Formats: sequence, structure tokens, C-alpha cells
Amino acid sequence: MNTKTIFLFIACFFMVSTLDAKIYNIVEYGAVQDTAVLSTIAVQNAIEDCERSGGGQVLVPSGSYKIGSIILRSNVNLHLEKGATLYGSKDLKDYIKIKPDYLSLRTQTTTIQLIYAENVDNVTIDGYGTIDGCGRSFKKMEFNDEGISRPHLIRFITSRDITIKDVALRNSGCWMQHYLACDRVYLKGLKIFNRSNYNNDGIDLDGCHEVVVSDIISDTDDDGITLKSTSPRLCENIVISNCVVSSRCNAIKLGTETTGGFKNIVISNCIVKPSYYQETQFYGVSHGFSAIALEIVDGGKLEGVNVSDIQIEGTESPIFIRLGNRARPYAKGEVVKNVGSLKNVHLSNIIINHAGQTGSSITGLPGHPVENIFLSNITITQKGGCGKINPPTNEKEKEYPEATMWGNLPATGFFVNHARNVIIRDVKIYTEEKDKRPDFYFLDNKH
Repeated sequence: MNTKTIFLFIACFFMVSTLDAKIYNIVEYGAVQDTAVLSTIAVQNAIEDCERSGGGQVLVPSGSYKIGSIILRSNVNLHLEKGATLYGSKDLKDYIKIKPDYLSLRTQTTTIQLIYAENVDNVTIDGYGTIDGCGRSFKKMEFNDEGISRPHLIRFITSRDITIKDVALRNSGCWMQHYLACDRVYLKGLKIFNRSNYNNDGIDLDGCHEVVVSDIISDTDDDGITLKSTSPRLCENIVISNCVVSSRCNAIKLGTETTGGFKNIVISNCIVKPSYYQETQFYGVSHGFSAIALEIVDGGKLEGVNVSDIQIEGTESPIFIRLGNRARPYAKGEVVKNVGSLKNVHLSNIIINHAGQTGSSITGLPGHPVENIFLSNITITQKGGCGKINPPTNEKEKEYPEATMWGNLPATGFFVNHARNVIIRDVKIYTEEKDKRPDFYFLDNKH
């Protein structure tokens, strides 16, 4: 068989394979292009038939459809055509209460979500349509009620080979996307807008392995792209690249839950900027608390984190590296006995403009220093205008970690405390107003 014949054979094979992939149109199952009519059953029936036949595409054609909770199955591709929108119901009775098998303190409660999957393989949500959770319709009832009285938009648990690509995701009742204990997750080209309620994160990866997040445009009231570790299962082997992130809180964050920790994380070629949309605010500050936040506070280990080629516009305290000891347990009856560790972090090629007065920080605890932190080729322009400031005397080791937790810091650039082997090369600090603080302030720091 010559080369031309081989290529023709391959082309024909893929053509036949594409033609053989069955399409399950939700309209043919009774979905109605009318947001006054609930189409949940039609969409779910299409998903079930698709799985039973071995997989295929569940098609959402152009139009507007209202649904309550749907559950995705293995080998299903939920495809939204351009012009198609799935709207979440505004009535809580249309959502299924689910208690996942995989438990941790923040996830064991029965929760509700618009799109749910647990222990599935090879699932895709794609297309150029929109999924809108109508999140403003749900009132915050109490502390930590996300997923209780306010639905998540998308939630995957203990699943593998998950792809979410190109769709627009808007207006969740709380966290936009939550991936818990999943392997091989691919998030690309998503357009995220989540400013309709409290706890409006963009992406939450919790104890996930082998993840690529790329080409995301995200605008959120709460944290933007967040890695968590609410159980002993750490987040590891994760790449975040080519993203534009706006957040009133923390744009790209490792923490706050850190029981397992974080290992082998690469963050590169990203832009952090304020949101253009300032009409409503549920939390945070308009220009954001921090751009890069790396935290260990509930035990666990953070090591092997590389952050490079980042452009930051605004944010109050652009870089926040924190080893604390909040010691929140991941399950009832558990006790966090170790402080954890934070080491081997590289930050390079970062440009920061119009930062707030606060300054950035790299801090551990007495007897528990952060270690091996390398900063290179970083330029920071911040507001300035402060007089001399004494270093904070309260370690705040048990408090929720936030870049602004001590107020204005004693340095315009970096306040470094309880650290070992912090290497700083080619880091330049400028202030827009005259400031009496030094560029760097070191306490309990040894090479």
C-alpha cells in the first residue's frame, strides 16, 4: 500500500467513524425552546440513551432551554451549538440533592448542582453555546451554604478524562465549576462570567491529578482559578497557561483548603487584570486582593511550583505566599497535627502595574519557615504614599489566609518573615507616590 493510499484509508476511516457517532438531539426527546417550560427530563433521557448505546453526542441545538439538575454519564459528549443556551431553573425544587461517595468536610453535605457527574469516564461538554445558572435568583441563607441553597453550575467527582471546552459559563449560584478527586481534566477556551452571587469562583480543582487549564477568559466576584486539597488527596501535575483572569479576590490561588497539598504546578503566560464590570459586588475589592496566592494552612505540603511570564494590572497585594496553621480537619473526628510545609517555589518574569499600597509577603511561622523561594526578573509599580510601618507582631497563624490580613506591610515590595533561602534577583520596586518604606523587609530570614 503506497503513502497516498494509506492517507486515503485514514481519511475514510475517520469519516466513517464520525458518521457512525450517533447524535441524540434533545428536541427529539421533547425539549422545548421556551424558558417557561422545563426540559430536564428530555435532556436526561437523551443522556441515558446515549450511554446505553455506548456513547455519542447529546446535541443542544440553537435556542433557549430551561433545565433543573442533569446527570452526565460515561462516554457522553454534551454539545451546545452556537446560539444554544441552557438556563438553570430558578426553583430549588428542580434540583437533585446528591451526597457523593467521596467525602471530606467541605463536600460530604448533600449538595445541588445544575450539571453533575460522579465516577464517570470520557465525558465532554463543548460547543460555542452557553450554560447560564441564573445564580442571582438564589439567596444566601447562611455561612457555607454554597451548594446547599445555591447550586453549583458544574460538578465532577472521582471522574477521569473530562473535557470542558469552548462553552460560555455564566451566573452560577456559587462556585462555577468544582472538580473533586478527578484525573486527566482538560479545560480550554472557556468564557467564564460569575458575578451574580456570593462564593462566585470560576474554577475549583480539588485533589485533582494531571490537569491542563488553558486559554480561559474568566471574570469572577470571588477567586478565579483555584486549586484546593480538602482531603489527603493532593493536587498534582497541573498546568495553567494562556489565561486572562479578573477577580475581586484572588486571581490564581493554591489554597485555602490544603490537607493534602500541591505538587508540580506550572502557571505561565497569564494576564491578571481588574474587571470591566463593577456594577455589583458581593465580596472582595474592585481591583482584587492578590494575583498569585500560594498557601498551606491545614497541613499538607506545597512544593515544586513554577510561576512565570505573568502580567498583572492592579490587585492590592499582588504576591502572597503563606504557611499558616489554621488546622481545619478534612472530616469529623480528624485532627490536623502537623503545620505542613511550603518550599521550592520559583517566580520569574512578572510585571506588576498599579498595585495597591499593601505590598507583597512571603511568610511562615516560628519554627516552620517557608523554604527555597526564588524571585527573579520581577518589576512592581505600586501606589506608595505610606510612612514608615512597623512589622506585624501578631502571627495570625490560625486566621483565614488573605493577602491583606496584616494591612499595609513594612515594605513596598516584599515583607519576608520566617523564611529560609529566599533568593531575590533583578526585582525592581517603584512607587507612584513617595513612600518611606524600604523595598524589602526581612525578619527571621536565613540563607
